Amino acid sequence: MAVVGALLAGFYLVAVAAAMVAFGEGILPIAIVGSIFLIGIQYKVGKWAALRSVGAEDLPETQHAELHQFVERVCREKDMKKPSLKIASMGVPNAFAVGRRGNGTVVISQELIQLLDRSELEGVIAHELAHIDNRDVITMQLGQGIASIVAIVAQYIVLFTGENDLADFFLAVVVGNIVQFVVMIFVLAISRYREYVADADARDVIGQGEPLARALEKIHQGNQQAQQSAGRAQRGRGSANRRGRGRGRQRSRDANVDQQVSALCISRSGRGFLQQIVSTHPPMEKRIQRLRS
Repeated sequence: MAVVGALLAGFYLVAVAAAMVAFGEGILPIAIVGSIFLIGIQYKVGKWAALRSVGAEDLPETQHAELHQFVERVCREKDMKKPSLKIASMGVPNAFAVGRRGNGTVVISQELIQLLDRSELEGVIAHELAHIDNRDVITMQLGQGIASIVAIVAQYIVLFTGENDLADFFLAVVVGNIVQFVVMIFVLAISRYREYVADADARDVIGQGEPLARALEKIHQGNQQAQQSAGRAQRGRGSANRRGRGRGRQRSRDANVDQQVSALCISRSGRGFLQQIVSTHPPMEKRIQRLRS
């Protein structure tokens, strides 16, 4: 974390220095204020968009009193304000956390509540509470903000140091995307490490790693089944009638959680080498092995 964090800080300082060289020292206050503004907007919009995209609603305390009591107990132990609990229909068993310590939200899918027993569900919730307690959402937002800032600076340098024609415009887009991708590799490395930390913290909260390990296995299996169902629906779409095609599209949308939300969820698929490099989560098998070791 320290090494990668230092690298990200280095990327930001290099971007600011490059902007000062290209546009003069007067750009420094604009760069700093603009950076804070951009990251703040990304944080606010990201939280709102994540909750809205899954249609999250308040988790009724009358129907799920034991979950609210568990969260209250954990928050007392961590000296943390209780986050709001919400429920959503994601089409897959999953959960995610947004917000910061003191103003966080944990979203649990209806499918997850139906799939897991109480100890397993508490393990998942403890994992999400750890993300809020450790300020992981803010850390990731800061990293993504740095990636965006570096990309923007690279694009403007290409535009204003060239002929500023159409070719430079396309070159700026390409350079910006490449630079952002390189920086995001380090940001995603932080994300994968923070997942291991949240797993370890959850294990400490519930006293053992086995319930969370079982939960991850069930979640992984549930996601795989949903993907297979979506694949079958897509293959049969061509020969289905209009009503059947509508149901197939709905199942496909339900089985594939919005890209922005999936990065926050406790489980995200991806087994290939490249998929693992650009994934926000480490391989499920390694997480389960660590919890049981």
